[in-house]
Amino acid sequence: MSGHSKWANIKHKKAKADAQKGKVFTKLGRELIVAARAGGADPANNFRLKIAIDNAKAANMPNDNIQRAIQKGAGAGDGAAFEELRYEGYGPAGAAIMVDIVTDNRNRTAGEMRHIFSKNGGNLGETGSVNWMFKEKGQLTIPQEDLELSEDDLMLMALDAGAEDMDDDDENYLIITAPEDIEAVHQALLEQKVLISEAAINHLPLNTIEIADPEHAKKIIRLMDALEEHDDVQGVYANFELADSLSDEDLE
Repeated sequence: MSGHSKWANIKHKKAKADAQKGKVFTKLGRELIVAARAGGADPANNFRLKIAIDNAKAANMPNDNIQRAIQKGAGAGDGAAFEELRYEGYGPAGAAIMVDIVTDNRNRTAGEMRHIFSKNGGNLGETGSVNWMFKEKGQLTIPQEDLELSEDDLMLMALDAGAEDMDDDDENYLIITAPEDIEAVHQALLEQKVLISEAAINHLPLNTIEIADPEHAKKIIRLMDALEEHDDVQGVYANFELADSLSDEDLE
C-alpha cells in the first residue's frame, strides 16, 4: 500500500462528500442485504454481516435502516434479488482494475460498466484477465486522529493479534491481515478500545505501476470516480500509484 497516499487522500475527500449526500447508505444497505442472505441474519454466526453492521454504524447509518436491510436479506418482506459480480479491465496507462458489483439487473450493469470504461479511456477485459495481479487481504482502517496509542504500540498490538503488516495513508493506519485472520484481529483491537472506521476484505496489487503523466492521471481519476459513484459498485481495486511529482493543479 505504500505510495498510495496521494490517491488515498483524493478518495477520502470524495468519501466524505458521498457520506454527506447519503450515497454511502445505498452501498452499505446492499452489503447488509447480501451478507444476511449469504450467511443468515445473526451477526454472531455471520462475520461478514457483523463487519457490514459495524461499517454501517461507523457511517452513522440509522439502526432502522440497518435492520430493514438485514430483514430483506434474510427473506422478510419484498426486496430486489441482488447478485454479486466482478468486472475486470484496464484503465489509462494500462492500469489493471477490478470492480465488485451488487446488482439486481446484470444486463443493465454490464452495459453501464462497459460504457464507463470506454468513456474514460479504459476497456473491459475477460473474466480472469487481471485478478491474478491482486492478492486478497483483510484490511482494518484506523483513523490517526484521536488515537491514544503510538504507532509502534498499535503495530505491536496488531501483530500480536495475528496481523501481517501495517501501513498508513497520512490520515489512517491500515492493518493488513490474511482474510481468515481479519475477524480475530478485528476483535482484539475492539477489546483494546481501538476505533476502527472500516473493515473489509480488499484486493491489494502484487505490483504497482506509477502514473506520472498528468493527462493519464486525470483520466484514471475520472475513471475511478465514475466507477465508485455507480450505485451498484461495492469496491474498486487498481494497481496504480500517482507519482509524488504530480501537483494538485495537475490533477484538476
